[in-house]
Amino acid sequence: MPLSPRQLEIVRLVKQHAPITGEQIAETLRLSRPTIRSDLALLVMLGHLDAKPKVGYFPGQAAAQEDKGSAAFAEMKVKDVQALPVIIRETATVHDAVVTLFMENVGSLIVADESNALAGVISRKDLLKVTLGNPAASTMPVGLVMTRHPNVVVALPDETVLEAGRKMIHHQVDSLPVVVRHPDDSGKWEVVGRITKTTMTKLLVGWTGAVES
Repeated sequence: MPLSPRQLEIVRLVKQHAPITGEQIAETLRLSRPTIRSDLALLVMLGHLDAKPKVGYFPGQAAAQEDKGSAAFAEMKVKDVQALPVIIRETATVHDAVVTLFMENVGSLIVADESNALAGVISRKDLLKVTLGNPAASTMPVGLVMTRHPNVVVALPDETVLEAGRKMIHHQVDSLPVVVRHPDDSGKWEVVGRITKTTMTKLLVGWTGAVES
């Protein structure tokens, strides 16, 4: 059951100041005790709060489960949720890239060599820019239009999902290649997966749904 803004504020106050009495909650909210009586009763009934006579209110089981779920989400690793990478070679043409993009239903492609070493990334925006008004674009190799490796933002398997999300927001990208050091130890990155904003959204919706249920 969704909580009202006032009820959410009461839960927040109790988490911060427990044990706290109903009178103290009302005073903090600048309301009368009778005004919040029904809110307190509902929050106790739903398990968001516990109440002890002559002591006050404490976080309930529902609040504890929500905190536990938040902590678990914050500690989730990229390697636990990464998808298989969608890779094309640097010699592929723009036409090949467009076809692969729509066949795989992804927003960007990872460009890698035969050893899966990261060479670059090419996005829908890159392809749109190069194809508009350019009839010869379809035969161009993607190596000419991709964002090259030194400028590609990547995620590491042991990074948290939140860290990967912050990278996407800061660099304004929709996905990140997931990489490890290449076996030949040449300073290259080996592509092992990808993580996307869609992945983030599904995780968030699944987590909040589990908490609400």
